[in-house]
Amino acid sequence: MKRLCMMALAVVLLVTGAFAQSQITRVSVIDLQKVYMTYYKDSQAVRAFEDEKARVQSEIKRLGDEIKDIQKSQLELRSLGYGVDAAALDETLYRKAQFLADYIRIKQAELDAKATELTQSDAFVQTLYRTVQSIAEKDGYSLVLSSRNADNVGSSIIWFSPMIDITDKVIQLLLGAGR
Repeated sequence: MKRLCMMALAVVLLVTGAFAQSQITRVSVIDLQKVYMTYYKDSQAVRAFEDEKARVQSEIKRLGDEIKDIQKSQLELRSLGYGVDAAALDETLYRKAQFLADYIRIKQAELDAKATELTQSDAFVQTLYRTVQSIAEKDGYSLVLSSRNADNVGSSIIWFSPMIDITDKVIQLLLGAGR
């Protein structure tokens, strides 16, 4: 009986180990900017959308910096004993924070709508998406990330091996498709 339990446990461990190994997630990256520049004429709509996203991000950063500056001033006033003057900044901070939250919500909704429209109406975007999907499925990747800004602080990609970059494969497949 003990021997049978040990054999059953060994089989369960082997099956679990084999299943766990088959569940490894393979990740790839793509430099979309390189693809956009290779297809400069075809990617005009996408580049305009990316520029608008960058402008919105810049404005969000500017508004956030304004709030931080006011908070810093408020802290300095409190540390110098000007509590009444510091308290007067509370309303300004509240209004600016509320404006920033509303701005982010509205702009995100606008960008989401434009992104949806772009993916449904722009032939280049549809072809690019299908090409990336095709390469990812063929090469066994379950996730493809954009490597844009990987060298900037705050990027979601800290490091990646060039071996997982499928940018050139996407460009080659697009070239083969007659784009």
